[in-house]
Amino acid sequence: MRQTPSVLYVAVDTLIPAPGKSVPGLDEFTAALDHQGIPAVWLTSRSRLHFDEPRRQLGHTHPFIAEDGCSIYLPEDYFHLRPGAGASSAQKRATLRLGRFTCIPVAEILPAAAEALETLSADTGVPVVTLHSLSPRELVQNTGLAQREAALARQRDFDALFFFAGISDKDVERFLAEGCHRKLQFRQHGVLWSIAIGASTQRCVCELSKLYDRALRYHAHTIGIATAEQAPSLFPFCERTILLWDGESEPSSADDRRSSRAQRVALHDPDVWKHLLEACIARK
Repeated sequence: MRQTPSVLYVAVDTLIPAPGKSVPGLDEFTAALDHQGIPAVWLTSRSRLHFDEPRRQLGHTHPFIAEDGCSIYLPEDYFHLRPGAGASSAQKRATLRLGRFTCIPVAEILPAAAEALETLSADTGVPVVTLHSLSPRELVQNTGLAQREAALARQRDFDALFFFAGISDKDVERFLAEGCHRKLQFRQHGVLWSIAIGASTQRCVCELSKLYDRALRYHAHTIGIATAEQAPSLFPFCERTILLWDGESEPSSADDRRSSRAQRVALHDPDVWKHLLEACIARK
């Protein structure tokens, strides 16, 4: 691994929407980072399988964090060291082989979340509709994705996707409150929700930072990059932050000091990727 002043953690769901095309210039920015030897870890709410095609199309060859902080996926032989090497037996984290990747699980693997969802629905009397229960036609209608992509979207490793149908906001609030009391985690993406047990973006960033430090034999600073929508879930765990600002939106968490102090780069500037690369290379 080449020396680098920093490791980037980039929340990409706004930049690479599903469905839709990626923000223009993102592929050139990815190539420029590789030329500079700066690793870029991508963060997504999508699953390993659903995220595979965007990664290949944009030439992303670095680790990524999937399913809203449920797990880390390492390309084969990326670090040339075992994730738990050098740690005590109590600190070592078991790894899994999933597809072409070495996976470092942070959340509990399925079916744990799916079973917890079923139990919570039964105990609260609040019905939910899981993506796994839908026919192919219903799946397309409810996700807004093409059939092949919709099928990939519901193939998860850790979290379970569902939505509420025909219930009041009060019942939704009661369901979520009881779930949080049981230490379940919910993320909302439009009409869809995900449920996970033990997901943590903070732990994912921490685990990867340790791996990079061991591979590089020095500390590479962490830089978080996100739009306003995704900044609150990433910025608190990075040493430097860069907000891709659209000129209107602000981070949704008004008291998030990390977001308010972030360096801003205008997302719709024709030279956005040039400015972003300069900001990433700068040593502060």
